[in-house]
Amino acid sequence: MKINVKKSLGQNFIFDKNILIKISSFIKSNKDTTIIEVGPGPGTLTTYLQQKSFKKLLLIEKDDRLIGNLNNEFQEKNIKIIHHDALNYNYQQSENNNSIIVGNLPFNIATELLYIWTKIDNWPPVQTKMVLMFQKEVANRIIAIPNNKSYGKLSVVMQSRYKIKKLLDVPAKVFSPPPKVDGTVLEFIPHNEFNSVHIDKIDQIAKIAFSQRRKKIKNNLKDYLSILDRLEIDVNLRAENLSVENYYSIARLT
Repeated sequence: MKINVKKSLGQNFIFDKNILIKISSFIKSNKDTTIIEVGPGPGTLTTYLQQKSFKKLLLIEKDDRLIGNLNNEFQEKNIKIIHHDALNYNYQQSENNNSIIVGNLPFNIATELLYIWTKIDNWPPVQTKMVLMFQKEVANRIIAIPNNKSYGKLSVVMQSRYKIKKLLDVPAKVFSPPPKVDGTVLEFIPHNEFNSVHIDKIDQIAKIAFSQRRKKIKNNLKDYLSILDRLEIDVNLRAENLSVENYYSIARLT
């Protein structure tokens, strides 16, 4: 199938069988699992996902040009093609219980999608796991640890809700067309360690703290000095020196 990619949709497809097999191998499913593939494109990864055990396989695709091919290629009763913008789909509906989200995400909306899946009121989500492709630089920010220049608000927010593991680096040359940057596949498993505080509060504290990351927190978090004192957090530290648990603790007392 000849496909002219749409830059506006951030499309970079993968046809390399070895990479597709590796990504598919990270999805462990059974007859009760719903697999949700975001942005299946030409269905190259879908071909391997359909060989797995699952209750349902949902394919969410926005591009009008690709829907017909997906409908022709995947006609099984338990495979459903959803012609929908991934940014507006309701992932948390009860029929998606025990689901795994997988996708070579469009790079231009990958972070936005991740926030949509993370900033929900009722935690944990119905998804038990996510296996997702990001730009390598974005992936490095997501998994960064304190005292690292890549560590920031994105790291804090995501790590406050998931155990995150790097699974695979994917060189740019594997994509079609090749992007300017490499990709990285990450695994996200929801945890409940910090869910007594709403994610928006953790996000807000981290956003303020990292607003001027070279400044000490006694400046950026000047409205929270009494809380920092109560928690015995050194106000001469910078935002990148605080742990995810520190941010959770500050948010819990606000």
